[in-house]
Amino acid sequence: MAGELPFALTVGGVAFLLGVIWGGPFVEVLRRLKIGKQIRVELGEVHQKKVGTPTMGGVLIVLPVVLIALGLNIVNVIRTVTGASILLPLFVLVSFAMLGMIDDWEGIQRSRGRPRGEGLPARIKFGAQVGLATLVATVISLYDGGFQFANQMALPLLGIAIPISPVLFIPLTVFIIIAMSNAVNLTDGLDGLAGIITASAFAAYGVIAYLQGQIFLTQLCFILVGACFAFLWYNAHPAQLFMGDTGSLALGATLGTVAVMTGQWLLLPIIAIVPVMETLSVILQVTYFKRTGGQRLFRMAPLHHHFEMGGWSETQIVQRFWLVGLLSAMIGVALALL
Repeated sequence: MAGELPFALTVGGVAFLLGVIWGGPFVEVLRRLKIGKQIRVELGEVHQKKVGTPTMGGVLIVLPVVLIALGLNIVNVIRTVTGASILLPLFVLVSFAMLGMIDDWEGIQRSRGRPRGEGLPARIKFGAQVGLATLVATVISLYDGGFQFANQMALPLLGIAIPISPVLFIPLTVFIIIAMSNAVNLTDGLDGLAGIITASAFAAYGVIAYLQGQIFLTQLCFILVGACFAFLWYNAHPAQLFMGDTGSLALGATLGTVAVMTGQWLLLPIIAIVPVMETLSVILQVTYFKRTGGQRLFRMAPLHHHFEMGGWSETQIVQRFWLVGLLSAMIGVALALL
């Protein structure tokens, strides 16, 4: 047990190095294939300059994570129930990445003069998210032996965990996975923002999983941290690569799944405070707009655009949001220890 955390951190470092090495050729391939990002018209001139920047960069995160995690644990996956439990978050990562990839591809068609350039219809996208999340929640509920900390609600500060019946657990898990998937998607609007926020959150849950003795989950979390850092190498301002829905949907859904698997999902709004606030800003903006007949509560939503229109530079917003996210992740780990 004592050497497992250093090993997980080392593997995260390996994931970073591998991602940086193959990231350059990957960006060049996307550029040659003209898989470029389309930008909302209402965003300013600064954002319009980003039109055509390669997207679907989530592949740079997902592919190394799957290969490294399976390569390290192939024997454990076959032999043990707890080892096999790592397959579930990997399934979430891959399946939501594929959904995001389809959405990204549909959005790219606008620049090529094809129909349906706005991405997948919202009802189809949401329906797919519900179906995938329901499948995951049902597996966790039925496969209790491999998820010893799931099917319960850990109460911070009190040091106790309350069992949750499947009738409540399944819809609750579905909500957590979908909500976090879309929250990270909303956060992905500035260079480096979503990547560094999710990396901080996975690091926090990696520590929590380690304290619980969930070694396989700890490894996965820090592999994800390393892969996110490798992506940030190319996504740092000015970005050479965007993660797109391929990355944001996958990272958010996997983060929600990891939170459920640790039983510490009540800490998720703290550990992932930035995506939560981004989502709340959109909900409040839409509600206020409808209730007041067109008035706005924020200059623009999600929240990072509010500060951008207030005069903050892109790098200022990302750095300050990351400071908030890092501090909240530290607080979340501290609460898990109490």
